[in-house]
Amino acid sequence: MQVYPNRFSLQDDSPLKPFYLVFGDEPQQKLECLELIRKTASKQGFDERQSLVVDNQFSWDSLIEASQTMSLFSNKQIIELELPTGKPGAEGSKVLTAIAQQVNADVLIVIHGGKIGKDVQNTKWFKAVDKNAIYIPCYPLEGNILHQWLIQQMQHAGMQSSPQIAQLLVDYCEGNLLAAKQEIQKLVLLYPNGNPTLEQVEQAVVDQSRFTVFHLIDVLLSGDGQKAVKMLYRLESEGVEPNIILWALTREWQTLEALLFDRHQGKSINWNQHRIWKSRQGFYQSALARLSLESLQKIQTKLTEFDTAIKQSVIPRPYVELCHLCLLFIPYSLDNIPLDYALSD
Repeated sequence: MQVYPNRFSLQDDSPLKPFYLVFGDEPQQKLECLELIRKTASKQGFDERQSLVVDNQFSWDSLIEASQTMSLFSNKQIIELELPTGKPGAEGSKVLTAIAQQVNADVLIVIHGGKIGKDVQNTKWFKAVDKNAIYIPCYPLEGNILHQWLIQQMQHAGMQSSPQIAQLLVDYCEGNLLAAKQEIQKLVLLYPNGNPTLEQVEQAVVDQSRFTVFHLIDVLLSGDGQKAVKMLYRLESEGVEPNIILWALTREWQTLEALLFDRHQGKSINWNQHRIWKSRQGFYQSALARLSLESLQKIQTKLTEFDTAIKQSVIPRPYVELCHLCLLFIPYSLDNIPLDYALSD
């Protein structure tokens, strides 16, 4: 059964599942879910905890032995199996499938790791475990969901919830929930009455937002130029190579051109053909509503110029030019702000 982190809750006397599957690329939510499982299990007599990590030296016999051996000091135990890739391999799949069919009330197994896709969820071992498990996917929070999460965190910490303060924390900590949690804890220490003003929060918090190139692309497709500029600033400060962003922009330009060309030919969009999942189709629909073939021609010209210039190492500040390029996806007119790379012969 799938349950998202914001709906996952356990009381001290809540019936525990034999298995928990906690996967995703958002560390704060994963940590909170794992801690809640450990705390509840401890209250119910699961006093021993073993941690196993599936790496190149891992033996699946160790999991079999751990699940079948009881401690002299405890009748119940938790086994935490870290599966970084979500793919246990042929031997691991057989072991996990077998263990899933031999539920032991005195053994609780928590399998956790990075983000997994449908390919993993459709495997035999995952389906076997999931029959007696809760699957908790931990994905990065955005938009209103992130805003609500911050308000809940403030309330849990004893702070008065404020939409304005929550939005400020969104701006400063987006993509980094761990930092957001730490900032709230810091505010509670600084202002024990739980009611800091917006000005006090502005002075106390530090910009710790984290983004990836993929986040940048989604923001560009949705048409948020201001947020895109902020993301570029963060990517530059984190040392992301300009070539990586150029590659991503070129790829999106190619996809958008193909989609727009099909539309002009009177064809309906075949999302599967372009490998665009349902969760991202809205971004592309938004971009197609704003961009024309003429706009895409301008983007192509600037991409070509930038690619040539960066290969010749004649760009003193590549992120300034990348900012201009990104704004063409909004689209903003840059006719009065030429990208002059002073190319030499």
